Amino acid sequence: MIQDPRSSISGLALILWVKKIYGENAGEYWQKLAPKILTVTKGWSEAYGLFTDGEAAGVLSFTTSPAYHIAVEEDITKEAAIFKEGHYPFFELAAKVKSSKNEELASMFMNFILSDEFQDLIPMTNWSYPSAQDKDEWPSVFADLPKPKAAVYFSENEASEITKQAIEEWRNALSQ
Repeated sequence: MIQDPRSSISGLALILWVKKIYGENAGEYWQKLAPKILTVTKGWSEAYGLFTDGEAAGVLSFTTSPAYHIAVEEDITKEAAIFKEGHYPFFELAAKVKSSKNEELASMFMNFILSDEFQDLIPMTNWSYPSAQDKDEWPSVFADLPKPKAAVYFSENEASEITKQAIEEWRNALSQ
């Protein structure tokens, strides 16, 4: 199960990853992969719910997804696929914008986000890696997860230029 790149950031990351890895052969790769895709959902939650309900053997998700199952359900059967080529990274971002009407409050919020109090919450509530903590401060369930050896991605400008073509290659292959 995968997510639609037109409505899902994880789906968009997938088609950009395929384009980065396979380049001009991305359309051919999608044609080979298409028969193995059970369904395309609008977003991650829908796809992951179908996966956890047993509707599919695999789902496009995050390398941190198994941490939830291990920590909450004591289920060690869910594993992330780690690709030798590397993974397309996903970052959740927060920033203080230059046009902020309340610069002091914005600064306070950014300081809170970077605080240990906030960073301690990230792994076990958002099921993602904290960005402002050393690995030795992470919960062991995160420290023990397998991690990709490399990140592969397009620059922001490259991604902007290639996205429309990558979506069309994906759509054409999956519509046949």
